[in-house]
Amino acid sequence: MPERAKVSSFEQLRQAPISISAQGLVGALKRVERIRQVGVRTVNLRSFPTQRLDTLSRIGLGSKTQTLRRLTSSRQLAVLLVTVSRLEASALDDALTVLDSLLTDVFNRIERQDTEQKLASLPSLEEAARSQNQLTRLFLEHLKTEQHDFDAFSQQVLTLVSKDVLERTVQAIAELTQPTADRHIEQLLARYSYVQQFVPTLLHTVGFEANRSGQPLLAAINALRTLERRKKDLSSLPTDWITGRWGKHLRSAAGEVQRSAYTLGVLEQLHLSLKRRDLYVPASDKFNDPRLRLLSGPRWADLKVEVCRSLDLDPDPAVVLARLERQLDETYHLLAERLPENASASIEEVDGKSRLVLQLDEAQDEPPSLRQLHKDVAARLPRIDLPDLLLEVHRWTGFADEFQHLSERRSRVEHLPMSVCAVLLSEACNVSLDAVVQPEREALRSSRLSWVSQNYVRAETIAAANARLVNFQSTLPDLPAWGQGYVASVDGLRFRVPVKSIYSGQNPKYFGVGSGVTYVNFVADQFTSFHGIVVPGTLRDSLYALDGLIEHNTTLRPKQLISDTGASSYLIFGLFSLLGYQFSPELANLPERRYWRLNPQAKYGALDAIATNHIQSKLITAHWDDLLRIAGSLVTRQVRASDLIKVLGVTPKSSVVRAVEHFGRISYTQHLLTYHDDPVYRRVIGTQRNRQEARHSLGRALFQGERGELRQHYLAGMEDQLGALGLVMNAIIVWNSRYIGLVLEQLRSEGKMVNPEEAKRLSPLKYEHIHLKGRYHFNLEETTRSGKFRKLRAPGDAEG
Repeated sequence: MPERAKVSSFEQLRQAPISISAQGLVGALKRVERIRQVGVRTVNLRSFPTQRLDTLSRIGLGSKTQTLRRLTSSRQLAVLLVTVSRLEASALDDALTVLDSLLTDVFNRIERQDTEQKLASLPSLEEAARSQNQLTRLFLEHLKTEQHDFDAFSQQVLTLVSKDVLERTVQAIAELTQPTADRHIEQLLARYSYVQQFVPTLLHTVGFEANRSGQPLLAAINALRTLERRKKDLSSLPTDWITGRWGKHLRSAAGEVQRSAYTLGVLEQLHLSLKRRDLYVPASDKFNDPRLRLLSGPRWADLKVEVCRSLDLDPDPAVVLARLERQLDETYHLLAERLPENASASIEEVDGKSRLVLQLDEAQDEPPSLRQLHKDVAARLPRIDLPDLLLEVHRWTGFADEFQHLSERRSRVEHLPMSVCAVLLSEACNVSLDAVVQPEREALRSSRLSWVSQNYVRAETIAAANARLVNFQSTLPDLPAWGQGYVASVDGLRFRVPVKSIYSGQNPKYFGVGSGVTYVNFVADQFTSFHGIVVPGTLRDSLYALDGLIEHNTTLRPKQLISDTGASSYLIFGLFSLLGYQFSPELANLPERRYWRLNPQAKYGALDAIATNHIQSKLITAHWDDLLRIAGSLVTRQVRASDLIKVLGVTPKSSVVRAVEHFGRISYTQHLLTYHDDPVYRRVIGTQRNRQEARHSLGRALFQGERGELRQHYLAGMEDQLGALGLVMNAIIVWNSRYIGLVLEQLRSEGKMVNPEEAKRLSPLKYEHIHLKGRYHFNLEETTRSGKFRKLRAPGDAEG
């Protein structure tokens, strides 16, 4: 540790930025430089096993400095070498995340300022419009006369409106009707001194590369980098990147290139091109071009047959399209045949066009027998404190055994599961460790819990423990027939983040004037969540919809994913279809949807009026190998789906992307037709969406400390805490499910009839019988510790 330094040099390298500001960005970029100066970039670690490198890096990033000092010199050197070698990519990710958020904030501020100025100028615009109207009327009246005396007309005008008023009117109209693009650039130019605080450091630190579309901009960036702060003739700077709106602002009245305009124009285009990955950073993980990681060349040739076999896709597009055409035709004909008897769907004229209209299904009434079943189950479930619930579920499943030490050493500490459960409860309930400390118990002392939190609870151990719970739930006997794990849903649970963080985002609708994150979680039809992703702000769930299906580590194999309306797009439908999944978003504004056909000669009866859009099968055929390559790259995890979707979804779209979208229009249309035709299909979607919302209600009730706000600065901390929340929710679901099964068994043993269809409508998401607040004492009863279940409550037993 340097003299008088509060933290060690290594700790400074590990410390990620939290401030989205010019100073914060400069600090983040300087951190990248400090990491590079350590001098490990030239060390080649490719010959070492990836798993071993991951372990060493995890130790280096997660251990305290004091812990690292206690390592042997050789192990300490290995840990530091691997950690620093991997830090550059994450540090670049952090710096570029700050840059992206900072520029987004600058442009949003300009937009808001423009809107405010327009609103403030409305009275002046109205006054100018009245004056203009008076002058126009006077001019028209003058034209009606036979004499057109200009002097007399001028005198009339000046009598009506003074010269000063006329000048102010002309000036006001000129200012208020200035093109939006010009106002945007002028306001951006006013911020030149602000962006100059970080632009030189940015250009010096970050090595950009570009695809063909980004080459002109890359040339401009390289030219700007050579200028640094020196005065230099700017006439030779490349200008191929310039768009129409920047052209007239680039040069002064004397025709000279203005450095401020050139710099800001390049910066604005850099921001846009980086989002499209026309410009990318090879040394970064997050801001690299995911298209470069797609399978290609000999490797793709070797894997192509295997990929086609695993995804049930033929290398010949004609075979696949013929099969899909038959399926689409059958779906059209089925709906057309049933349409006369379909009480919910009909063809109607809306604004002069034929539309397929769907009446909302009425909610299913709860028969008296179902209401009684709800009461019977609720009355018999044992009351329990949350700490005891976690310990009991661990006794059934051993989920806490998945929490291994950071260094993968076998721990010999006693009662480690109790310590793990206490830390998980603290995270899930959003309370401090002090709330679960019991000094008289070794496993619950403050020092033990801090040590466990530091060394055991992290994203990979939480995921492994969660998989145990999900897998256990799928094997429980005597459960209602909730599902087999083939249906799942995705939705986001939002949390306000009141502390500084570069990984939170703004959305006034959900976070007010502050910022927050969304915990995108994937819920199976068995109620458990099998995957979760933390994303800044409120980015669309569809960006991450495939990630959960591909990346989860449970035994569930969901094939149908249900989402809200906002997650639907042709691109998402296309990728889902290529990978063999069924995408089933709950759709709003159904009359506005478009229906597509593969067979132009097919006759669909009454549906011919809506089936007016044609899928470009030739485009799909021309790019079929590209589509297979994308699918193969996703299923083999060469590239992450969300990274690829962010790039593919930007405009202008390539012909390959349009081919994916046209392929998606097939399954999209089938989904629409089935949604109108099959009430069971609609009910499955609605039921799963309701389950997801109920799970969110449980999550909000559980995450009750700190006013339900997430107070983590760093992404890793957010992922750990929200992962713990998902894990504890799954533990509650497993506990409820098992005891619901016991209640149903008891009811049957008493001779009461339990309708299986009604039992399916029970939910393990109830929590009224669980003490979620203020009682965090871990004391598993002797009966449950010995392997027995708790005694069910008798009906009418209020205390239990």
